[in-house]
Amino acid sequence: MKKTKKDTCPIDLPKGRGANRAYATHGGAYYVGDSLSLLQSKKFEELKGKVQLLLTSPPYPLNDKKSYGNLTGEEYLEWFTSLAPIFSEMLTPDGSIVVELGNSWEPERPVQSLLHLESLLSFAKHPDADLRLIHQFVCYNPTRLTSPAAWVTIKKIRTVDSYTHVWWLAKNDFPKADNTKVLKPYSDSMKRLLEKQEYNSGKRPSEHVISDKSFLNDRGGATAHNFFELDPMDPEREVRLPNSFSFSNTASTDFFHKACKKAKIIPHPARMPGGLAQFFIDFLTDEGDLVLDPFGGSNTTGFHAALSNRQWICIDAQERYVAQSKIRFKDPRLK
Repeated sequence: MKKTKKDTCPIDLPKGRGANRAYATHGGAYYVGDSLSLLQSKKFEELKGKVQLLLTSPPYPLNDKKSYGNLTGEEYLEWFTSLAPIFSEMLTPDGSIVVELGNSWEPERPVQSLLHLESLLSFAKHPDADLRLIHQFVCYNPTRLTSPAAWVTIKKIRTVDSYTHVWWLAKNDFPKADNTKVLKPYSDSMKRLLEKQEYNSGKRPSEHVISDKSFLNDRGGATAHNFFELDPMDPEREVRLPNSFSFSNTASTDFFHKACKKAKIIPHPARMPGGLAQFFIDFLTDEGDLVLDPFGGSNTTGFHAALSNRQWICIDAQERYVAQSKIRFKDPRLK
């Protein structure tokens, strides 16, 4: 990986009085404050139209208040919808918005809430945002804590809620994207096919017609799917995720987690999987592009943007996450 010029950026990032900048390093800066207020302030005015990827995991529409702050019900829907035009105007013409959002349940009922879906529809259809849903992804994590506990472990009438939604939106139908940068390893059977250079061609039961040369070119890997399996569902089967996920399923033993434990810091309770951030940074941006996370938390997005030589901006409303976010940039991988 090429070295990043520490503390310098091709795009000038907001600083000085009123910017609320906590620190700057490795091509980016972390700000403390309300993201909606900061992004609409004069300090951030010059960044409008320059963000290639807005990648974030905002507070989920949960029924219980969490330490990192979250709204509920109609209040959440109104707030989430209001983000659309503000985020949209930050994007380059071919920029993207990627939002990870989990499910929620109706209070004291074994019924899943529609709030996350209503939020997506309202966000995408905001008349002043001009957005459209490019592609939906599912991020499956079998190690998530059992929830909703009341209905899964006590009443035993529901199954574990084990995935999050990831929505990719943009201002036009053709945002910058290159799936050759996020290929996953070929399966063993595909490797054998490429070695033998022969397979059964012809018409399939699905009525697709496969020519005798369709699968003979070695493109360096298989095209990624829109289903992310952070840990194997079948322990006997190797998970073939893109290279960017190679460190996504080791959260309890990675540098950040161990450093927080040593410093007696409790990590942010709702961190985005690192591999998920890396996938979309690699997929939707090029070196030097600007990546923004308006709900930065412990700054997973900024760290992985730095790993890929992208510029980055992260914002979070709570100052207590600044110290742990700085820990990420001591990771040996940045050297």
